[in-house]
Amino acid sequence: MRNYATHQSTGGRDFQCDATAVATVNGVRAYALLDGIGDKPHVRDWTRTAARRLARTAARLHDAEAGLRFEYERYARENDRQGPWGFGPKACAVVVVEAPGLPLTVANAGDARAYWLRRGTLERLTEDHNLRRVFPPCDVHDGGSRHRVTSCLGAAHTDEQVKNEVNHPAVEARSVHAERGRLLLACDGVYEPHEDAGHLLGDLLYGTPAEAARRVVRDAVATARTVTDRPDNATALVADLYV
Repeated sequence: MRNYATHQSTGGRDFQCDATAVATVNGVRAYALLDGIGDKPHVRDWTRTAARRLARTAARLHDAEAGLRFEYERYARENDRQGPWGFGPKACAVVVVEAPGLPLTVANAGDARAYWLRRGTLERLTEDHNLRRVFPPCDVHDGGSRHRVTSCLGAAHTDEQVKNEVNHPAVEARSVHAERGRLLLACDGVYEPHEDAGHLLGDLLYGTPAEAARRVVRDAVATARTVTDRPDNATALVADLYV
């Protein structure tokens, strides 16, 4: 029986531009989720390929950050991403690597998120790369837009360039020491409606991975429809890990 499952909804979009991928290399497994930027067939197709490449590379390198940086830099070298316009397809990306006997490694570029549910407590493992992080809400303004990302897979900016502009690197990473738990990868079309409605994501992650993934996606889309006629693509990957 598989230890993971995914569920997706197009929401109110024309195309499903999110993608997930899982790859195992020599006993090391990588889980990846990409949230494609845009609503076009070429973005959909690119994101599916990029997700598979990211998962395979991260598993092969035994590390989430190494895998994401390898793919980030590879795409950044493409000719259609150079210059002031940089029009190649892009996606927010998050990847988690599970290697036997080692901590989990987590890396992201953009605002796709990873969460870790352990002993009933849900911990968010990633920090968003968007203008809301750069300009948090305060007494004098509502903060920057959470829909304007400051880093993503497919961009051509270096760590130094991104840091100089928004004070975080193009790719961020961390490791997690835990015995066992449930992993959730989610795009903003999943977590934003739940956050806006005050739902606790951890309360929705019961049952099998397939049941949990389906629940968080369907509830997110249903919740989003109460405030907008065009919910976003919604994608979740849920995995039970034993590290």
